[in-house]
Amino acid sequence: MEFRKLGQTDTEVSAICLGTMTFGKQNTEAEAHAQLDAAVAAGVNFIDTAEMYPVPPEAETFTLTEQYIGNWLRKRGAREQLIIATKVAGRGDWLPWIRNDRNCLDRPNIEAAIDGSLQRLQTDYIDLYQLHWPDRSTNFFGELGYRHPPGQHSVPIEETLRVLAELVEAGKVRHIGLSNETPWGTMKFLQLAEQCGLPRAVSIQNPFSLLNRTFEVGLAEIAHREQCGLLAYSPLGFGVLSGKYLNGARPEDARISLFERFSRYTNPRTERATAAYVELARIHGLNPAQMALAFVTSRPFVTSTLIGATNLEQLQDNLDSANIRLDDDILEAIEAIHADNPNPAP
Repeated sequence: MEFRKLGQTDTEVSAICLGTMTFGKQNTEAEAHAQLDAAVAAGVNFIDTAEMYPVPPEAETFTLTEQYIGNWLRKRGAREQLIIATKVAGRGDWLPWIRNDRNCLDRPNIEAAIDGSLQRLQTDYIDLYQLHWPDRSTNFFGELGYRHPPGQHSVPIEETLRVLAELVEAGKVRHIGLSNETPWGTMKFLQLAEQCGLPRAVSIQNPFSLLNRTFEVGLAEIAHREQCGLLAYSPLGFGVLSGKYLNGARPEDARISLFERFSRYTNPRTERATAAYVELARIHGLNPAQMALAFVTSRPFVTSTLIGATNLEQLQDNLDSANIRLDDDILEAIEAIHADNPNPAP
């Protein structure tokens, strides 16, 4: 397993990170613990979660993922060998069960969120504490067009950063990161950190895959030049790039089969692009999912690729992608497919 620096810090994280948003919805606690054991055995030291997980988010399952991980950490021990990342939920009226529908990225909410996460994870500190999405209205979660809502109130970024600085000073948080952030937002966080002597974001967790390379347009240069590397989520487009949904197939218990709300990856353009990527992989004797993951991990602006699975066989395939290196012919073919059908699932 390759390890990479987290931003400008001395913290090293595995190039593959275990994503956990299925824990508590599609995976039982026993299954979650088995996945965690398998990932660590394969060399993974980086585990990502969030207070709002599992996904799809529901009041009945809220915080279960962190609870499962916390129980595993207590049982396993050796906390200091792992890098644990979690997230505080941002503003939004679509999760009314989070702090009585008054959630935003201000002091009371962030303090309540971190204390809850520490308790559930059964740890004294979080290695990487991320803002799950911006407090302000902007284009994230697949929305490409930006519309400015005049007069809308949002918590100032500096105010949020000052709360995070106090958490770092108190030892509850070691590093901070962003998620679902825009180029303007990322640069504003970095600018204010430098101007005000506040913690600097070490990473940004955004979607990135063969089906969604929009990160390359405005954020890749920032990630590279500012050493605020990408933690790439949905690198398989909810499993679509494995090819298992081609020709209208809907495997039993698969994510898109169970949850129709995730239609972002099932449009006709996505189907065409996926078919081309799957065919390319098979021509070269590669597992399509492993090729897709290897592409993401190979990008110079990526710090770690977040993988997720619902069974150990899938997980092992995804872990094994860390050993695959794509040659120039495959990379050129990938670019040709991308040129023909760019970003079908932004």
